[in-house]
Amino acid sequence: MAAGSIKQVVFDIGNVVVRWSPLEIVRLTFGDTDHAQVEAKARAIFQSDTWLNLNKGLITEAEANAQYQRDLGFSALEAECLFYYVKQTQLLIYGTVDLIERIKAAGYGVYALTDNVHDIVAHLKATYTFWPLFDGATVSAEEGVLKPQPEIYHALLSDYHLAAADTVFIDDMPHNVQGAEAVGMAAIQFANAAQCEAELKALGLVF
Repeated sequence: MAAGSIKQVVFDIGNVVVRWSPLEIVRLTFGDTDHAQVEAKARAIFQSDTWLNLNKGLITEAEANAQYQRDLGFSALEAECLFYYVKQTQLLIYGTVDLIERIKAAGYGVYALTDNVHDIVAHLKATYTFWPLFDGATVSAEEGVLKPQPEIYHALLSDYHLAAADTVFIDDMPHNVQGAEAVGMAAIQFANAAQCEAELKALGLVF
């Protein structure tokens, strides 16, 4: 990819713009302190068909709440607490919003591509001011597919008439980075805003 060829930057949301911490959510919801138990419960919740279907937009939060009570034996209060902390633990990652603002001010297109739930997106829009910075956003719950399936990257490119060759995607998960690269995009694995900025500038971006 030629230096300076990038015209738009695409951001994942969880652990790039806002924190996503399943272990913290479990600890806060259930008061568990044993690490092995916390990890097991987080897997049961967030790697379940219920969570995947919620992210694909196939079920509602209310339906997921009921399924967790039925399948995992949660009380109604525990299920309500779970979805409360799913949203309330999503704090801003230091420096990313400033990074987005500077990239946008320099004239680059700025987009979001996220595996996410309708209710979480609504919470983020109501709580923070960053969402209007995006020129467009592709959300798994609206597309019915998840990263790193190629269909979700193609949906982003098609919906906003972007060329993969002049687009860079930023995500914290290596398999999602690889998914973007597989469809012809440049990609950066996010660790923090300073590292991300340095890698973007190494690609030729000027901001």
